Amino acid sequence: MAFLASSSAPKGATGVLVLADGTIVWGKGFGATGSAVGEVCFNTAMTGYQEVMTDPSYAAQIVTFTFPHIGNVGTNEEDFESRVEGALGCIVREEVTRQSNFRSEGEFVEWMAKMGKIGLAGVDTRALTRRIRLSGAPNAVIAHDPKGNFDIDALLQRAQEWPGLEGMDLAQRVSREHQEDWEGGYWRLGHGYGTAEREGKPHVVAIDYGSKDNIFRNLVKAGARVTVVPAKTSLEDILALKPDGVFLSNGPGDPAATGEYAVPVIKALLEADMPLFGICLGHQMLALAAGAKTVKMHQGHRGANHPVQRVGESWGETRDLVEITSMNHGFAVDGDTLPAGVEQTHVSLFDGSNCGIAISGKKAFGVQYHPEASPGPQDSFYLFEKFVGMLG
Repeated sequence: MAFLASSSAPKGATGVLVLADGTIVWGKGFGATGSAVGEVCFNTAMTGYQEVMTDPSYAAQIVTFTFPHIGNVGTNEEDFESRVEGALGCIVREEVTRQSNFRSEGEFVEWMAKMGKIGLAGVDTRALTRRIRLSGAPNAVIAHDPKGNFDIDALLQRAQEWPGLEGMDLAQRVSREHQEDWEGGYWRLGHGYGTAEREGKPHVVAIDYGSKDNIFRNLVKAGARVTVVPAKTSLEDILALKPDGVFLSNGPGDPAATGEYAVPVIKALLEADMPLFGICLGHQMLALAAGAKTVKMHQGHRGANHPVQRVGESWGETRDLVEITSMNHGFAVDGDTLPAGVEQTHVSLFDGSNCGIAISGKKAFGVQYHPEASPGPQDSFYLFEKFVGMLG
């Protein structure tokens, strides 16, 4: 169904998306019933819809999938990225495809309902994606009622009153509450996830701002043992764990807002010459700690096909090499604000935005993209090896 101005539901409509500007998008609802408010974004990946929906970085967001066949590989217990809040819901072009995959353990529609996530099918996702590209990511309410009864005025008011992601700290909402010794190993087909070996390995303390589990598995694969701590863990408690290095995780929301309590800790770790590695939100807050600024992006970068180029003098023969990366971010480091002593190491070939930094004289670096997601498929695993190799 295309965009409609009418507040009356067309015949058969059991779902609706109401944008804050008054635009109404009708469709067929699936998954959980009820309504949810958040920012509408789009993701261009052709695979991994379950991983997307369980990525904490999508907290308070409604994901428009540009790939038309969602549901075809079903769902399973191995493809969760986290067990905390992820995306609020999703918007798809076709009705959800029934599963047909040897790894499937359930249908996507039933899984969405179980997870409390709302879906909307039958939408012109190309038109919605184009609207986001031209006008920016809008605030909206997604709603599902099998009887098709909607109070459009109330939904519109809710969308208009939602403050948006800028200035919003969501890390505390999705971070784990307690310290955890990470035990999971790397996945192999037919074997599942192995068990991490912890004895004699360099110790990484990972600060969880809304982390994806596969990041920790890749740190283990690179040779580390990992202890995960909550987002607001103090500097004293981190140092008491005697880390060889500290990892700064991905997560949702505005880095400047989360940085109010995270950046002072990161600054102190830099001053202590602690090796640091940040991904996505962690990368952004490392940049803030080094004196740079972050900005809200017009549409963001979300997908598994984003080309990123290595830049700067430190790469040697591999300078200008292009990595195919996975991304999920609506904020970015402003490359024009990088202070002296902070080198830009990667840039997006889509729009030239900053995608990596390294801090001179420190064992500290970060990337905007997700090397653990392996879209290349292994273009960026070297980053985990680089970090663990710094730890001695």
